Amino acid sequence: MIPDELKNCKSVLLLQGPRGPFFTRFSRYLQKKDISVHKINFNGGDELFYPGNSIPFRGRIEDFEEYLEDFFGSRDIGCIFLFGDCRPHHQIAKKVALRHEIDVYVFEEGYIRPDYITMEKSGVNGFSSIPFNPYFYKGLDGNYVERPLPAATSFLKTASAAVVYHLAEAVMRWKYPHYRYHKKFSLLTEPFFWVRSAVRKYIYRFSEKSEGERIFNDLSGKYFFVPLQVHDDSQVLFHSKYKNIEEFIEEVLASFAQNASSEQHIIFKHHPMDRGHKDYRLFISRQARLHNIEDRVIYVHDIHLPKLLRHAKGVIVINSTVGLSALYHSTPLKVMGNSIYCINGLTYQESLDEFWRNPGSVNNKLYMRFRAFIIQKTQLNGSFYGLFPFRDEETVNRIDNKQAESDSA
Repeated sequence: MIPDELKNCKSVLLLQGPRGPFFTRFSRYLQKKDISVHKINFNGGDELFYPGNSIPFRGRIEDFEEYLEDFFGSRDIGCIFLFGDCRPHHQIAKKVALRHEIDVYVFEEGYIRPDYITMEKSGVNGFSSIPFNPYFYKGLDGNYVERPLPAATSFLKTASAAVVYHLAEAVMRWKYPHYRYHKKFSLLTEPFFWVRSAVRKYIYRFSEKSEGERIFNDLSGKYFFVPLQVHDDSQVLFHSKYKNIEEFIEEVLASFAQNASSEQHIIFKHHPMDRGHKDYRLFISRQARLHNIEDRVIYVHDIHLPKLLRHAKGVIVINSTVGLSALYHSTPLKVMGNSIYCINGLTYQESLDEFWRNPGSVNNKLYMRFRAFIIQKTQLNGSFYGLFPFRDEETVNRIDNKQAESDSA
């Protein structure tokens, strides 16, 4: 349950992990494998969830590179683990690690969801080293992947960890005076956004019911689907040409108006994790009126995603993991950002203007080989807030027996 290349790594450094106790559990697992573990904390939230045998970094980010040089000079570190490689401290750590020939492993949300998380060497998403040559995958043998165990991700644990983490960060700010969270965040406004999200979800459950029936009946095969990403997603900010989601919407609608046939519709779906923070209804309406296509543009929040993918003529994404879901459903896909799955044979390689006219098709055999490869090389069956992905043999046998009993019931 631990990658082979880590077995020779006798001393590791943990930087920031997911909000919550995941890195503490991971540390215990590594230590059981006789691996020495060091941990650097950057704020009160880090310290709360990893209180023991850790080192606080209280300096300015401008001093972090020199700090790491000294840190590596006095310790024999073989590997670094971190969550998200776009955070300022982590970008610096990757640069210094490269000079010292130290391997960096990056955790991130799963490329394949919901039962996997990502752990990839050197970088994830736009920084990934996954091959882009379709002939590489065509040359692989088979595409078999064992059925994953349910990851049992808990929304309550996820939300609770976030609240407690940021409370601790605020309470201990005196201890880490120079730390700045990598995203815009305020304890005063964030609870309001979560409450608004819950209210909106309840409203949309009823208000969008008739819209869903219309889409899956009258418009089936007659619409292009555009899943929007979280407004401050690093995938957008670091791995695309867009400054914000509005820029993306504007470009897509302008191209659709000029090139899609008059009977085609376009459906935008809001990201569920951004429901309380943003609403693009007015912006999309203004852009639709500008191009005189108001009656062909639909904006939804909570209609069933897999059904939207299955009934779509084509899908347009920046670089969302929804793109992989589209490929799973064999729905033609156009990628507008930097993505690990933007491969000839999987996604449309010509311009967006041409995509509306002839979206092409998905090479399903290539997709299954690609999927098997990324699961084997970058995915761990588990969750940051549910099933722990690093399991000893006793735990694996216990889970397997329980799964077998469930299957035979």
